[in-house]
Amino acid sequence: MSRISPLIWTRPELCDATTRYKVRDTAKRQAKETSMNYNTFFKDALSGLKAEGRYRVFANLERIVGKFPKALYHPDNGEAPREITVWCSNDYLGMGQHPKVLDAMQSAITGQGGGAGGTRNISGSNHLHVALERELADLHGKEAALLMTSGYVANWTTLSTLGSKLPDCVIISDSENHNSMIEGMRHSKADRRIWKHNDVAHLEEILKDLGPQRAKIVAFESVYSMDGDIAPIGKILDLCEKYNALSYLDEVHAVGMYGPRGGGVAERDGVMHRVDIIQGTLAKAFGVIGGYIAAKPEIVDFVRSFGNGFIFTSSHPPSIAAGALAAVRHLKESDVERNAQKERAETLRARMRAVDLPVMDSPSHIVPLMVGDPAMCKEASDRLLFEHDIYVQPINYPTVPRGTERLRFTPGPLHNDELVDHLIDSLLSVWSKLGISKVA
Repeated sequence: MSRISPLIWTRPELCDATTRYKVRDTAKRQAKETSMNYNTFFKDALSGLKAEGRYRVFANLERIVGKFPKALYHPDNGEAPREITVWCSNDYLGMGQHPKVLDAMQSAITGQGGGAGGTRNISGSNHLHVALERELADLHGKEAALLMTSGYVANWTTLSTLGSKLPDCVIISDSENHNSMIEGMRHSKADRRIWKHNDVAHLEEILKDLGPQRAKIVAFESVYSMDGDIAPIGKILDLCEKYNALSYLDEVHAVGMYGPRGGGVAERDGVMHRVDIIQGTLAKAFGVIGGYIAAKPEIVDFVRSFGNGFIFTSSHPPSIAAGALAAVRHLKESDVERNAQKERAETLRARMRAVDLPVMDSPSHIVPLMVGDPAMCKEASDRLLFEHDIYVQPINYPTVPRGTERLRFTPGPLHNDELVDHLIDSLLSVWSKLGISKVA
């Protein structure tokens, strides 16, 4: 296509009206041909995910009070819903349907209504929020706690706030840390160093290089949710204390699950008092939703006063805080659910090994079953759902590295022997039909 002279636009008298219209139409067509086609970009990106087998499909589920881990699955094709068994819920202990939790939430709705009415700063600081923060501080042996809208927001807000405000701060991050921690660090614009997963020797190399004077935060998790491995918390804290670094421990997959009162792995290991900042969630073992940090009052007040992710978002409805409060108080006093869950995880792991299914070694409540291919992982998940009424979500890249795609099981206290038998039989059938390797 020939180039249009700019003189036509600056001196229209050089051409007649017909020519000007032709030129205008040609210019519009050229602009359209060279401009960004947003829909094409979005469609191509999604097509790429689907071709790789990484496109996420959300199961349309309806939980049934009193029948957990059963749920109703609503097919997208309009067929009638049918009952299935959920094997991948983060409601690890079934507290989302515990009578104490439901009673507390219903009472709060009846007494206080729906929402909290605002942000914590503007009319939204409810008495139940304050009571929950005190309970969480006590759970972790700290003087203060701060409630936030989710575990993701708690990590993002706290790390971004501390990293951006501490002078010349560097955050040293475990290579397997959760996306919420990574995004908080990125947003802080603080210097970052990555240490090899659970490798304390590598961590010490980094700390020694930085020296004791510089502001430092060592950020890591207790239970890593995809592999189910556990950090050497005591050894990490030894290094934090030796090199004057703040310790930031994500106990999201451990609160309620470990320790005599559910304080997490740090409580179980007797080192909780040495951790500077503990971050947790209310959306897993405690069965509702929300996140929090627990620390010294000065740290908590600093995040409360400078953390945009806390300041500028609405508070939890009182009913959510009431349910979380009931769950935390119950699990502080009861180890029945924790002990039953531990036994179920050990039983499922042993049953999988007994029939040579490629279950990954894990010392925690998480039971990953290796597949190693994204398309095959999705196909296995689909067959379990559509042929055996079992729901377990495929875990693909970027949640896990390519080539380590897996099904991630979280057996709970209410997965009885009959359900375990059905799961094992179904897995063997699917593995045989798809020809998936039994070598972990």
